Amino acid sequence: MKKLWNQYSYAIILLVLSCSIAILLSIHNNEKDKFLKITVSDGDSLWRISEQFSSQHTLSGHQFVSWVKQHNNIKGDQIFPGEKIIIPVSKETPASLEFASAPEK
Repeated sequence: MKKLWNQYSYAIILLVLSCSIAILLSIHNNEKDKFLKITVSDGDSLWRISEQFSSQHTLSGHQFVSWVKQHNNIKGDQIFPGEKIIIPVSKETPASLEFASAPEK
């Protein structure tokens, strides 16, 4: 066994590192699918967006608003039409749903 390790140690280490990197990249790419980037429409508020997407997230209204503020660096409670924000909703949304804020592709 020791002879085998001495002969192939570099190949084994390279294989383990390659697999580890592939797994990490796979996890990182899956995280991006858990968020949706939307453009704020006239009359939208964080609470309204939370209610609008309530069937697609498991957060309370307060948690949703806090998450959006933190991850979009929003100070205060105002958002403005045309502003692009990321919300904790999967990019894979059912086609039957209509949104006042159109998802950005």
